Amino acid sequence: MGQSGDMSETRPVVILQPAPQRTARIFGPASLAALRESFRVVDLEDVADPDRFDDVLPEAVAIIGQPDLPRERLLRAARLRAICNVEGNFFPNVDYATCAELGVYVLGCGPAYAQAVAEHSLGLAIDLARGISREDRAFRTGSERYVADGNADAILLRGADIGLIGFGNLGRALLPLLQAFAPTIRVFDPWLPDSVLREQGLEPGTLAEVLAASTFVFVLATVTAESEHLLGAAELDLLRPGSRLVLVSRAAVVDFDALLSRLAAGRFLAAVDVWPSEPMPPDSPFRDLDNLVFSGHRAGGIPAAFTRIGELVVDDLRQIAAGLPPVRMQVAARELVTRYRNRPVT
Repeated sequence: MGQSGDMSETRPVVILQPAPQRTARIFGPASLAALRESFRVVDLEDVADPDRFDDVLPEAVAIIGQPDLPRERLLRAARLRAICNVEGNFFPNVDYATCAELGVYVLGCGPAYAQAVAEHSLGLAIDLARGISREDRAFRTGSERYVADGNADAILLRGADIGLIGFGNLGRALLPLLQAFAPTIRVFDPWLPDSVLREQGLEPGTLAEVLAASTFVFVLATVTAESEHLLGAAELDLLRPGSRLVLVSRAAVVDFDALLSRLAAGRFLAAVDVWPSEPMPPDSPFRDLDNLVFSGHRAGGIPAAFTRIGELVVDDLRQIAAGLPPVRMQVAARELVTRYRNRPVT
């Protein structure tokens, strides 16, 4: 059954089925050893037979992965305390209401990616401010400009008006990086009270207020039933001429047809890391835009972020085994989890 080591079998059973991740990607040697030291790990990573999973499920205290878990399956998992989703999204293949009823934590690995996404976001914003990749492209075609000739549209981050659309894991990781530039930061996040934002030195605002007042706008919101195409034509038209838009959360938050038309008209500049279709088609008109910085869904998926997932999993499973609540991963809030509309990252 994939048991490891020769320790007493009183160790709690953990099912390891991390698809679409691989164990070697998300667990460094130290965290994998720590997992196996504390738990009897039943490794089903390469086992496609659902009967094997169901045989082990009644003994498992935790599942690392997010296989299909309808109510009838969960009711057979008498000892289950946690489901550790290591893909990065909460999907509708789990009966979250039953998990809440049974006291099963559903945990997401989003916090593992936050620092990597924050640093990449800052890099994209600086690129948009100073035309770094644009002038590099020009150099490779022999059309580069020197000194002031290439700086006509350059702007500073320092003292800038910055808007954050969403203030979850990504916003909290990005905030200290931005504070070094002494900006004015406005935030739209309907899931947070204004007082929470003000305590962070931020100015809460409506979506329209944040868009209209900002030179740099970071789109950090997840996709929910309410936020799909949150930034449509009318909202994008509120952006200041020459402003900079950084999209690093989910593509579905933005209407890409409206974004294309505004970029093609030269209304503002944008850096985009998430796309409605990945890879983008070879004939995509976005490829012809000089005021666009392309990033191929690279913001969070770096080795340091992947191995961080394993560290968070081990910490929280040890917490739960000790009768304590998880503190490292993101707990799926029963009021919110069914509203997410994220799609798998391939």
